[in-house]
Amino acid sequence: MSDTPFGFGVPPEEPEDGDGKKKDPAGGGQGSGGGPSNPFGGFGALPGMGGAGGDNPFAAMFGAMNPNDLGAAFQQLGQMLSYEGGPVNWDMAKDIARQTVAQGTSDGTKDSSVGAAERSAVEEAVRLADHWLDGVTSLPSGATTSVAWSRAEWVEATLPAWQQLVDPVAERVGTAMGDVLPEEMQAMAGPLIGMMRSMGGAMFGQQIGQAIGVLAGEVVGSTDIGLPLGPVGKAALLPVNIEAFGKDLGVDANEVRLYLALREAAHQRLFAHVPWLRSHLFGAVEGYARGITVDTSKLEEAVGGLDPSNPEQLQEALQQGMFQPEDTPAQKAALARLETALALVEGWVDAVVHEAAKPRLTSADALRETLRRRRASGGPAEQTFATLVGMHMRPRRLRDASRLWASLTDARGHEGRDGLWEHPDMLPTAQDLDDPDGFVHREHMDFSELDKMLGEAAGKPDLKKKDEQGDTDADGTDSDGTDSEGGK
Repeated sequence: MSDTPFGFGVPPEEPEDGDGKKKDPAGGGQGSGGGPSNPFGGFGALPGMGGAGGDNPFAAMFGAMNPNDLGAAFQQLGQMLSYEGGPVNWDMAKDIARQTVAQGTSDGTKDSSVGAAERSAVEEAVRLADHWLDGVTSLPSGATTSVAWSRAEWVEATLPAWQQLVDPVAERVGTAMGDVLPEEMQAMAGPLIGMMRSMGGAMFGQQIGQAIGVLAGEVVGSTDIGLPLGPVGKAALLPVNIEAFGKDLGVDANEVRLYLALREAAHQRLFAHVPWLRSHLFGAVEGYARGITVDTSKLEEAVGGLDPSNPEQLQEALQQGMFQPEDTPAQKAALARLETALALVEGWVDAVVHEAAKPRLTSADALRETLRRRRASGGPAEQTFATLVGMHMRPRRLRDASRLWASLTDARGHEGRDGLWEHPDMLPTAQDLDDPDGFVHREHMDFSELDKMLGEAAGKPDLKKKDEQGDTDADGTDSDGTDSEGGK
């Protein structure tokens, strides 16, 4: 899989099916061979880049398309070139995501409207989950409402968060693309640069739209990737995906729903009552974007040697990594900060949910391990996030973080454990995750010392000491009846 944003550079690895054959990551949907809404036929790192057939408007210009579709292709191309918005064409992204969702997933599951019974079941599950969580965390409920979403509703509701995550990265890459021209040529190439930005916005929109559409077929709530993608205070579950998730587990459907509701409600508590957490996570993504530099030498070489009669040459150049971001110290630092923060979030949720579910759900252990393996195997959420911001979650960090939070519970109780979320400087670091027991022991000792300091600050030991020396009475007055300031 590519470690580059938006899949630039080396194309991502495609998952294999049971026969060892490569399988379309979009489930035969939007990214497969350049479908009707794929304006670039997989432009960039998506499947379908190799040929000039299908519905690729660039291929159409060179006669490899059915003449009956030529007008529609040029109309679509005109819409892309007329785009004048930000670094990502989000209208295109939403359209492609919705169309990807409508085509269903690889297992044949189709999206459907959520019925009244499903909404009621989700509301009851979230209500019960919040009740259970009251006994295992000092953070109060963070969900003011609970909703059941279809996949299409998930797309609509999470787009604002995706925009906040992706725009900084796309903006930086787009700027680098414009900077590839020599300075003396940039003034004369205004229209060309504008066209490049419009095409770049469409390119990003196409890739992001497909990624979000594929992800919508897998997520079970609004916090699957450890980030608050939905509206504040709204706990959301997707019944159609929950059913697919539990299909082959051999676990009662009500237990599956309750366990996933516990995870969603726990995330909501954390993001609602740790006010700095959202900006901390999203800021790490922006920090990564600021560190992006594009290998313009490859771009200059490719542009200088392009043959206008050979559009496949441009596609090959794109695949060979001319947009490969460099591994700068700024990027590494931002990704390390983001990875650690996400591991702490997921580890806290894992520990809290397990404590709440273990005595109540017979399948708690099995469901916990299933979700851990889902993350460890690089599921769709991780793949999408790695494509968008170039980061892979390390499962070892999640397990270490979960063990650390559980040990803190034993040492300090729920309130002492949750108190570490009061400020980012109080949280464990990446080095602490390497030695969870050492951090817990050190923090427990520091906590005891803090109690001692607070007690001393109250002045009780000093008063007792003075009383023993005969300087003061137990009530704090001098033996002659005056207070310590000399008053009566």
